[in-house]
Amino acid sequence: MTPRIFSGQRPTGLLHIGHLIGTLQSWVRLQETHECFFGIVDWHMLTTNYEDTAHLGEHIQEMAATWLACGIDPERSTILLQSQVKQHAELALILGMVTSQSALEQLPTYKDMIRQLSHRDLKTYGFLGYPVLQTADIAAYRATVVPVGEDQVPHIEFAREVIRRFNSFYGRGQQILPEPQALLSPTPRLLGVDGRKMSKSFDNAINLADPAETVTKKVSVMVTDPARVRRTDPGHPEVCSVFSYHRIFTPEAKVTEIDSACRRATIGCTDCKRQLAANLNELIEPIREGRSRWIQRPGEIAEILEKGNTRAQSEAEATLRAVRSAVGLH
Repeated sequence: MTPRIFSGQRPTGLLHIGHLIGTLQSWVRLQETHECFFGIVDWHMLTTNYEDTAHLGEHIQEMAATWLACGIDPERSTILLQSQVKQHAELALILGMVTSQSALEQLPTYKDMIRQLSHRDLKTYGFLGYPVLQTADIAAYRATVVPVGEDQVPHIEFAREVIRRFNSFYGRGQQILPEPQALLSPTPRLLGVDGRKMSKSFDNAINLADPAETVTKKVSVMVTDPARVRRTDPGHPEVCSVFSYHRIFTPEAKVTEIDSACRRATIGCTDCKRQLAANLNELIEPIREGRSRWIQRPGEIAEILEKGNTRAQSEAEATLRAVRSAVGLH
C-alpha cells in the first residue's frame, strides 16, 4: 500500500523561505511517492493567537494560494481546512481521555513556547492540549508518516505514545490506529536576516510574497562576519549568516569559490549579498507570480478546499467509526 502522510501549517500570515525549503519543497516531492493529506490547521492557530482572528480568512486564502504556487497539486493531494473536518475535534476529545496531563506539561516545545511567548497568556486548555489535537490530525487519516523538523520530533513521539495507549485500552489485541513515524527534513533551519531564528514574530523573514526589491533590501542588511570590519580583512564564512544561505541557495561550485574568496578578502560582503539576493529572487519569482495569480481566483481556491474537505471528511469518518466502535460509543 502507498504510505500515507498528514502534515499541516498554521495560517498566521505570509509564508517565508524557511517554510519553502523546510516544508513545502519536501511536500512537493512526497506527492510522487505518498498519499498526502495537507491541512491548513486553523484551530491550531487559535492555540496561540486566539485573541486576534480578524484576518484569519485572508491568511487561509494566502496559505492556499502559496501552497498551490509552490506545486502542491490538488489532483494528487488532499488539501483541507482543519475546522471544516469536525472529526478532528471528536477524535482529539476521545484521545484526550487517555492522555496524561503531566506528559503534556513535560513536552520541551510546550515549555519553550511558554518562555518565548511570555508576553501572551498561554495558560489555556487549548494551548496545553494542542499536541492531542495534533495527534488527532494525524490519526484521523491513519497516516503512517509525518514530515517534520527536528524540533517537532518530540510531538511525533508523544503522538505515538497516545495512540499506543489508546490501542492498548481499546484495541483488544488489534491496532485500531497506526503509530506514525517521523520523516525528518534534510534542510537545516534558516536564520532570519538579523541572525535570530526566522520568525514572523521577529519581523526578520524573507517572505515568498516579497517583491524583488524587498528581497534585495532585506539581504543587504543581513548579519555577516562580525570580525570583518574592513573590505580588506579576511573573512570567516563559517560564522556568517549570508554564507549559510549560500550553502543552501547557491550552486556548490560557486559556494566553494565564495568561501575561498571571502577568506582571501578578494570578495566583499556587499558583492556576496548581491549574489545571494539574485539567487533568492530567481528561486522566488515563479512562486511570487503563481501566488499572485491564485490570490485573484478566490472562487477556485474555495472549490479546491471544498473538494479536499469532502474527501477528508469521508476518510476521517471511516476512522471515527472504528474508534467509536472500539470505545463502545455506539
